[in-house]
Amino acid sequence: MSVYEEILAELDRKGALHFTLIDPDEVGYENAAKFSAESERAGTDAILIGGTVGVQGELLDETVKMIKESVSIPVILFPGDISGISPFADAILYLSLLNSRNPYYISGVQALSAPIIKRWKVEPIPTAYLITEPGGETAAGWVGDARPLPVRKPSITYAYVLSAVTVGYKFVYLEAGSGAAYPVDDRLILAAQKALEGRAPLIVGGGIRTPQTAAQKVKVGADIVVTGTVLEKSKDVFSAVSAFASAIHDAGKERR
Repeated sequence: MSVYEEILAELDRKGALHFTLIDPDEVGYENAAKFSAESERAGTDAILIGGTVGVQGELLDETVKMIKESVSIPVILFPGDISGISPFADAILYLSLLNSRNPYYISGVQALSAPIIKRWKVEPIPTAYLITEPGGETAAGWVGDARPLPVRKPSITYAYVLSAVTVGYKFVYLEAGSGAAYPVDDRLILAAQKALEGRAPLIVGGGIRTPQTAAQKVKVGADIVVTGTVLEKSKDVFSAVSAFASAIHDAGKERR
């Protein structure tokens, strides 16, 4: 079974999933494996590895290998650029930042990385990546030169997501950005789900600071909720991840 198929099966079983995002630059390369193991023990459904800058090369490879040795759940790359890929992960979110002003992040980096990913035999999961307000103030929006999807115009999000699912992306990811002042607005999640009509899972991340907020995002339409910054700042990773994972899974069951 592919990682993508495994995620779909878990979604069908649980109703909603929690992914833990680990930025080795933030948690420390030497701590990433322990952080991941604690996250799995607490109930997270997959580990995302990535960062906007600095996550690359031999340190990334060694970190991915250590994480793989410490967990049994999928280890998935969430690259900020071509430098953020590694042959040792289970899969990669093959991102196209559709609302970037720079074509490099829409299709250029994909063309450069495709031969490498094929040679390494890392499973690509084509993902439409969309930065929403207030993402223009975050590293993801700034580096990706994105025009953030406006909260007051959900119809723009609807159009982008409808385009993505029509083209055939397997995931749609609405991103407010790590450490964003507020998370993806409910109106944009509703607009995205209206466009998706169940044809692809919706991932939501950025600015989610409490389990209650994570559960709310599931209730309005998020299939997968990603948290990272709030966990990095926690002194008790197990308790923090457990609270988020439980809230998300409970909300997923209620939504069925």
